[in-house]
Amino acid sequence: MFLKIKRIIDFILSFIGMVVLSPIYIILIIAIKIESKGPILFKQKRVGLHKEHFNILKFRTMRIDTPKDTPTHLLDNPDQYITKVGKFLRKTSLDEIPQIWNIFIGEMSIIGPRPALWNQYDLIHERDKYGANDIIPGLTGWAQINGRDELPIEDKAKLDGYYVEHMGIVMDLKCFFGTILSILKSDGVSEGGPVNKDTPNKAKETSDNEENTNNRR
Repeated sequence: MFLKIKRIIDFILSFIGMVVLSPIYIILIIAIKIESKGPILFKQKRVGLHKEHFNILKFRTMRIDTPKDTPTHLLDNPDQYITKVGKFLRKTSLDEIPQIWNIFIGEMSIIGPRPALWNQYDLIHERDKYGANDIIPGLTGWAQINGRDELPIEDKAKLDGYYVEHMGIVMDLKCFFGTILSILKSDGVSEGGPVNKDTPNKAKETSDNEENTNNRR
């Protein structure tokens, strides 16, 4: 029953969000286009419900000449590729708001485990232990307010499992308001610089160069 109510809430709030945030969309679109050439949005293949793949939407935060198929934190000098607008979008998480459309059509939920990249096999495997691949992924979740980009794979999967085990209205409200607080404090956000390159289990998911070449329009 909760999952049905959750889907109805997602549908209603995502529709309202698209309408209310439309002026912000317009401002960000203009800012992105003025600063650098390339598409406004980019698509990135992610893992959804029951490990089915879907394309997540984000505002582009990097230049189109960024090396493709390389996570941001593995670039030699990621700051040279992230645009000024992109840095602001990442810090405030505004680059994520196009995912309201993913929520509206049912590919995502407002609250849930963040969808893994299609090639984050270690994270996908760890989540299988906790049933976290068997619920709809979310825009934000329990792991995001308890470490975000700084979490090792094992810890992130355990937190996702904790969400699955305690999923309900109270947990979703904790995640929702916790996310607002985390954004205001910029907790756990890394723009690609201070992450240890020798630590492969740091799941940095905010690199928009993965499918850049498919979105140059």
